[in-house]
Amino acid sequence: MRKAAIIVLLLLAAVLAGGWWFDLPSRLGWEETSRNTVLYGNVDIRQVSLGFRVSGRIAELSVDEGDAVKAGDLMARLDPDPFQQALDAAEAEADALRATLAKLKAGARKSEIAQARATHEERLAELRNAELAYERAERLRPAGTISQAELDQASAARATATARAASAREAVSLLEEGSRAEDIAAAEAQVDAAAARVASARTALADTELRSPNDGIVLSRVREVGAIVSPSDSIYVLSLTKPVWVRAYVGEPDLGRVRPGMKVKVTSDTNPARGYEATVGFISPVAEFTPKSVETPELRTDLVYRLRIIVADPGLDLRQGMPVTVHLPPGEVS
Repeated sequence: MRKAAIIVLLLLAAVLAGGWWFDLPSRLGWEETSRNTVLYGNVDIRQVSLGFRVSGRIAELSVDEGDAVKAGDLMARLDPDPFQQALDAAEAEADALRATLAKLKAGARKSEIAQARATHEERLAELRNAELAYERAERLRPAGTISQAELDQASAARATATARAASAREAVSLLEEGSRAEDIAAAEAQVDAAAARVASARTALADTELRSPNDGIVLSRVREVGAIVSPSDSIYVLSLTKPVWVRAYVGEPDLGRVRPGMKVKVTSDTNPARGYEATVGFISPVAEFTPKSVETPELRTDLVYRLRIIVADPGLDLRQGMPVTVHLPPGEVS
């Protein structure tokens, strides 16, 4: 009987020692640092609605739903004729204004200056004749040979000739001085404005071509050839090939295991044996599903934080919304 009691006590001691031994990792904190944390999430791929920046009639659609496109590939084109005509008109206007500016900067030609000088000499000759006529009339008037009216007429002719000679002299001065600086500055401003209109017309013409902004897959073809569209209309919906993200959530107890830049592995149910190398790129600073009013120790374990995990080389197997598993490396505690 005593031997049986001793055996029972030994067995009980062995059980207690075994429990203590198996609980040793948790006592020492080994359990939390050695287990491999697994998170669950969904693939998140950006989509973009593509359209023209100008209004017009669709002349060509180069791709259809399901087609793969590269960055820069032509996807659609508007009728370019109205935009080409606007560009031609803007360029012609700019050429005319540049010619006017060049004329102002060059000033008068030598032949124009010579012509103005000849006109001035002609006016001086007329002035001399008018002065001689007035002097004769002034000598003849006291003798009564001519009337007062004739003397007045000679005086007026002399004054007119004097004014015309002065005007011709100023005309020569203006031609010799050239254009005013203010006129040249105004012409330069007009040329700059015309150049801006040419650039705008050229941009509008380039905008008649819709090109892919990135590699991707065409999800939707919204319009057809011949449709009149405006800048607010979508022509295609494109799913970008890169970047491919995984939107996952980590619980508050495991938040310390995750940090930005951490290397992780992503697997899918389609091919669990294939792992995708990925990097934790973003950890939300705001907890979700937070209780409204009170946080007891029990409720704090229900808090989760959103993660954005960037997949390095996703290929074409990972698709929008696909559920995936994120494997964190063991022993990661920050």
